[in-house]
Amino acid sequence: MKPVLLLCLLAVLAACSSPSPTASPTPSDAPSSSTAPPSAAADTPTSSAPAPPPRPARDGCHRLTLSQAVAPVVAGTDVPCRQKHTSETYKIGRLPLLVGGHLVAVDSPSVQSYVADTCRSTVGDHVGGSPEDLRLSMLQAVWFTPSVEEAALGADWFRCDVVALSGSGRLALLPRSTKGVLASSDRFAMCSTASPDSTTHKRVPCSARHSWTAIATVGLSGQSYPSARAASRQMDSACRSAARARAADPLDFSWSQERPSQEQWKAGQRYGICWAPAS
Repeated sequence: MKPVLLLCLLAVLAACSSPSPTASPTPSDAPSSSTAPPSAAADTPTSSAPAPPPRPARDGCHRLTLSQAVAPVVAGTDVPCRQKHTSETYKIGRLPLLVGGHLVAVDSPSVQSYVADTCRSTVGDHVGGSPEDLRLSMLQAVWFTPSVEEAALGADWFRCDVVALSGSGRLALLPRSTKGVLASSDRFAMCSTASPDSTTHKRVPCSARHSWTAIATVGLSGQSYPSARAASRQMDSACRSAARARAADPLDFSWSQERPSQEQWKAGQRYGICWAPAS
């Protein structure tokens, strides 16, 4: 996952001053009417601060490009879910901007971690299937927060969307609803155009043309990014067993493995992927 930048919340402080007292009229110059004349301030038009934008609609659908999907603020076009779309909102939450009675900036580490962890941990509940099914799919969680101007007006929401990578620098079209899609279909399962050690290796949904299939994931230990050799030592046995279990001939089968890239490792992916030729 590409890192997502969250924008700063601007605190708006309004200073108030009491109007200067006016002199009381003397009996000789007081108006004969019981109604006092309007003050000069009443003739001056007043303006109120604009209201914050409405919270996004949960379960809404959107037409986004890949670059818009990884942007920190909402972009793209809202569309009915019956029309073509590339993202679906599955959660709207409130930003934890008040800690210990003090405002916390939208781009503070605590807020960033909260939003990322919340969206990542809840996408599985929406799309269904097991955590392993989600790891072996092209579905991803993305999230958005208010812009600087919206946050300054009091917007305190965040939005979690699910998108599907198409493998060609674009997002795949989603069905009318992605609720439970992993539990009911392999449409967004992860496949590849070639073996992961090939220069033509490109991840694609299994609904597209492919020759290899992602069959298992293996957790990688250690705090630092593992070398290819270190990752292979941890993954070798598990990947071989997974490939053998699905092979027609347990004595004649092929398999391969793929460690996370440095960018994926930095984003929190602490597992490698086992691959086997598509049946």
